[in-house]
Amino acid sequence: MMKVEAIVRPESLQTIIDRLDELGHSGITKTEVEGHGKQKGITEQFRGKEYRLTFIPKVKVEIVIKDSDVEKTIDAIVKIAYTGQIGDGKIFVSDIKDVVRVRTKERGETAL
Repeated sequence: MMKVEAIVRPESLQTIIDRLDELGHSGITKTEVEGHGKQKGITEQFRGKEYRLTFIPKVKVEIVIKDSDVEKTIDAIVKIAYTGQIGDGKIFVSDIKDVVRVRTKERGETAL
């Protein structure tokens, strides 16, 4: 099993969730986050004054899936989140040793 964490622009969230649902992934966690990458935030103007936003609002989508579904899941997220601009986001993939469904005590992929 693998955990896919995608940090993306908020405006792409609903489309990503819809696509993950189409792929058969119903267990999704969403968290509103803020951060910055190499650009260290952005500078904007408001009423003629310049100000700096150090942390940019983003959304983190987390999903635990079968190893065989990783590439198609990543491809789907990238296809939706891509704008070609700085700040499109990142995807992190990590191994999951085990998962337990609390209600039924099922373990492993059957608990997904």
